[in-house]
Amino acid sequence: MSKIMAVNAGSSSLKFQLLEMPEETVLMQGIIERIGQDNAEISIKYGKDIEPKRLIGAEEGHITLTKNGGQKFEHEMSIKDHDQAIDVLLQKLTDLGIVKDFNEITGVGHRVVAGGEWFNHSVVVNDDVLTKIDRLADYAPLHNPANAMGIRAFQKLLPDALSVAVFDTSFHQTMPEKNYLYSIPYEYYARYGARKYGAHGTSHRYVTERATKKLGIPLDEFNAISFHLGAGASITAIKNGKSYDTSMGFTPLAGLTMATRSGDVDPSLVYYIQEREGLSNEEMLSVLNKKSGLLGVSTISSDMRDLEEVQETNTHAKLALDMFYDRVIRYAGQYFAELGRVDAVIFTAGIGENDAVTRAKVLESLAFAGVKLDAEANNVRGKEAILTTDDSSVAGLLIPTNEELMIARDVEALR
Repeated sequence: MSKIMAVNAGSSSLKFQLLEMPEETVLMQGIIERIGQDNAEISIKYGKDIEPKRLIGAEEGHITLTKNGGQKFEHEMSIKDHDQAIDVLLQKLTDLGIVKDFNEITGVGHRVVAGGEWFNHSVVVNDDVLTKIDRLADYAPLHNPANAMGIRAFQKLLPDALSVAVFDTSFHQTMPEKNYLYSIPYEYYARYGARKYGAHGTSHRYVTERATKKLGIPLDEFNAISFHLGAGASITAIKNGKSYDTSMGFTPLAGLTMATRSGDVDPSLVYYIQEREGLSNEEMLSVLNKKSGLLGVSTISSDMRDLEEVQETNTHAKLALDMFYDRVIRYAGQYFAELGRVDAVIFTAGIGENDAVTRAKVLESLAFAGVKLDAEANNVRGKEAILTTDDSSVAGLLIPTNEELMIARDVEALR
């Protein structure tokens, strides 16, 4: 048995999960938010039978029982950087009795968004890998620098643990050229790697493999459309168990209308607005990444739940929702045509797992392909379910994603 830490480092956050492998038992999961501020928040959930190594004083945080009978540790404190965040995390793991010694953690798997064409699978991290992750920052400027920061911090504090990078883009390296190249001069691809890379690959890979087991279809014969719908959203066409096409592009900005990201936009319109608003390239990218999508159209919120609450009285909120549904359905229709035969459509991530309205709208739009929604079965949140009737020509599935488990499996496979 070994303990593997799955890590997702953001610019000001650190998500983590500790699993016992190969049993795939979750021992602990949590998040540290607002790293770099005086009011950083730590939240760790763990089992009810674990006893703390020592008494935790009130000034060090508090422990409460969760609804499912587990325990939850919470604390607010000043955390200046990721090095300190990880140091605090490891100390809390021993103080709470989750691990007796740091050496119990034998591997750390890190989510890395952009792997370019260098990485078509997960790899053990060395200096060359880290250098390439740094160089790929232009492909995912909001993600790769933070991912690399997390890797370096864990390596510093757990030098004997196997360090593995798991890339969001690697799953999409099976796309054919006709699907990943843009209709621009080929020399830009040859010189700069200008092409579609996609994202959310670890999630799409997990739900694809899980769907084949649920439906009893061999992976290499499985065709599906995977809907990873969250604040960041992407759709992937799966052909014979592999990524065949995907909605995100050179960066995670392309594709669907997202929480704050624009999705697909005519480049000429971007230039037109930039010129008239007097925006720099960086400022324009910030608008497209952080001020667009549901937030930009609705003018009030980037959260689907907020918009659904007021859509009857707020025309901008309804418009934002309608545009979100439209873009999802548009890609779904395209991928049905590309694949020819589809065994399943799979919904996952925050919206996909919890928003029955979105799932219903998508499934009902696919009636042309023989998809038949089971409205009662669709009335579910956050757990595996078949959403279509027995006579539906295509299975509709809800499969909660588990990227942390995929990361831990990849670490275990590389040991």
